[in-house]
Amino acid sequence: MNTYTGKSIFKGIAIGRILFYQKAEQAVTRTKIQDTDAEIRRYETATKTAIEQLNVLYEKAVQEVGEMNAAVFEVHAMMLEDDDYVDSIKNIIETQQVNAEFAVATTGDNFAKMFADMNDDYFSARAADVKDISERLVNILSGRENGSTIGEEPVIIVADDLAPSETVQMDKEKLLAFVTRYGSSNSHTAILARTMNIPALIGVEIQEDWNHKMAIVDGYSGTLYIEPDEETLLAMTAKQEEDKKAKELLQELKGKEDITPDGRKIKLYANIGSVKDVAAVLANDAAGIGLFRSEFLYLESEDYPDEETQFQAYKTVAENMAGKKVIVRTLDIGADKQADYFNLDHEENPAMGYRAIRICLDRKDIFRTQLRALLRASAYGDISIMYPMIISVNEVLQAKALVEEIKQELDEKGIAYGNVEQGVMIETPAAVMISESLAKEVDFFSIGTNDLTQYTLAIDRQNMKLDNIYDSHHPAVLQMIQMTIDNGHKHGCWVGICGELGADMTLTQTFIDMGIDELSVSPSFILPIRKIIIG
Repeated sequence: MNTYTGKSIFKGIAIGRILFYQKAEQAVTRTKIQDTDAEIRRYETATKTAIEQLNVLYEKAVQEVGEMNAAVFEVHAMMLEDDDYVDSIKNIIETQQVNAEFAVATTGDNFAKMFADMNDDYFSARAADVKDISERLVNILSGRENGSTIGEEPVIIVADDLAPSETVQMDKEKLLAFVTRYGSSNSHTAILARTMNIPALIGVEIQEDWNHKMAIVDGYSGTLYIEPDEETLLAMTAKQEEDKKAKELLQELKGKEDITPDGRKIKLYANIGSVKDVAAVLANDAAGIGLFRSEFLYLESEDYPDEETQFQAYKTVAENMAGKKVIVRTLDIGADKQADYFNLDHEENPAMGYRAIRICLDRKDIFRTQLRALLRASAYGDISIMYPMIISVNEVLQAKALVEEIKQELDEKGIAYGNVEQGVMIETPAAVMISESLAKEVDFFSIGTNDLTQYTLAIDRQNMKLDNIYDSHHPAVLQMIQMTIDNGHKHGCWVGICGELGADMTLTQTFIDMGIDELSVSPSFILPIRKIIIG
């Protein structure tokens, strides 16, 4: 028996044989062609086929991992029609009189290298996307199969890395776990593993001779066992059975109130990225929605979503939640979330650039449309509005003034709206330090621990090389959370956590002891955290 370690993405035990997933890398041959017009038409036909495939993948992903995680396939479809990408391919076909496969492969390599070399996390991450769409096109053009055949036996997938399109095409009934050499805790594969509730390890020094060998993935300790001995196999099988029984027992927690042994009521809410995610919220018995990421309405559109489109989305969620709290985060576009029609300039450091509330207060026409839709929808349920990326009291005052203006307009037209709470995300050190002043202006705080951690520690959370020092339990982060809670409570402001740290069950009791009022997590974490809360 040999053991290897990696970073665990999702806890659990998987036992089965390894399938070493390796892309069928075939050299693309450069072929001289005579009719360049016909070759361009062949390329254009392949592009249409690729987009159709991606649309099918998108619908499949929506059903399996939710609309938010499926959005990557819409991005891929848009990239296939990107003017620069298309022009490069056509230019190579025309000027070099070569086959479409070679033109696509060359363009894919050139663009991937260009993105990878950029000193910009967002564009660096796009290198993998360009490779993925280019490989898809080449496969279609050359008549190769595009997909991942697992076979009849459930397996543990081992690979250098996995593209989103590869993981989604796999038969989930036959998928026991993921183990990859590369990737970060925020990669597409990691997100999909968490959403699918299967164990996953990244950063493992994988060996090709593991293929078809029996293995165990221990998502609790981050250990991979190759050809485990009988004693280890028996122990892990028992642990797997304990896991199954524990999940069954969690179902008995449905309907129970989230009250601590000493009588404190904790608001246990869920995070969602689309209207379709509400089903998971209700199925897991969340008390409300603590974070509705409204930017996905924009990312899924080819142009700015109008007021009626947004109104219908917010109204549907409010009605389905039947009076339970729904906190909608206003547009948080920018950084790693880009929509072409916003025409945002290239930035050296987009995570700290023109994004979120900064765009909204600068382009008030976009902001007004969203706020009007939210206020109108508030007549149909308990909707609250939350502003992201706040660093000053002035930003809050501007947003609140705009809300008051819109309320007056609605009053004049006799359009109903509800009693809307307004709050801010605390995700910058600046917001923490002025949280006492902010608390005087808002009804609630929601601590975005993902960004707060990376800004506090000066660590890019997308950078795999920094995973070993990215510490969300860092004393500085925890002290900032405590400071935010204390300052909020001084002025009657309730305080929650909506970042991934809220689902860290090793800290649940710590947060309760700190005085946290609310935890908002992925729907699948609701019942496990309820168990800790009620004791």
